[in-house]
Amino acid sequence: MNRAKVVFLGAPGTGKGTQAKKLSAKYGLPHVSTGDILRNAVKMGTELGLKAKTIMDRGDLIPDEVILGIIKNRLVKPDCKKGFLLDGFPRTLAQAEALDSFNSVNCAIQIDVPDDVLVKRLVLRRSCPSCGTMYHLEYQLPRVEGVCDKCGTALVQREDDREDVVKSRFRVYVEKTAPLIGYYQGKGVLHNVNGNRNVEVVFSEIVQILEAAGDVNDEG
Repeated sequence: MNRAKVVFLGAPGTGKGTQAKKLSAKYGLPHVSTGDILRNAVKMGTELGLKAKTIMDRGDLIPDEVILGIIKNRLVKPDCKKGFLLDGFPRTLAQAEALDSFNSVNCAIQIDVPDDVLVKRLVLRRSCPSCGTMYHLEYQLPRVEGVCDKCGTALVQREDDREDVVKSRFRVYVEKTAPLIGYYQGKGVLHNVNGNRNVEVVFSEIVQILEAAGDVNDEG
């Protein structure tokens, strides 16, 4: 069996994290989310976290040298030996080229969703600052308004989900991240998936892509 080394591409709100978590649960592959790593650093008040918070609150990208250091340190961990699921990295061509120099991916999943749908997904999204569970004010409401079902903590809107920041994140994506589609297409590892469908339907298609390539074994 080949090792599944997967990168998820797509604008903010396309469901990359959701799909990566589901794949991680199904195949036992580590979900490496730079966003989660950085938000944890912010929560812990580390030097990296304080620096990252200012940048993320503007909707800008974290400098390459910072992100590359985080990713290199993560991918050498023992649980990444059989593969990994990258979510939020790479975000620029320079990052993709750097990744190829020490651990290239063999599958890139591009999730496509119309911009107007994405804005609604993000602006109406709420999260639990304690356990990280995500909710949505239109189609994934908590049982008690404004309170996390799992731990009872008051839900919040992430700073990077404010409408002005969302639009800034889209601009950054188009300018710096969208070119990755051509990069991975040129390597013959790109797969486009329509993300404007039910989560389970999207997941089923991604599973078919990975299993057809022989990169995964079902651990469930």
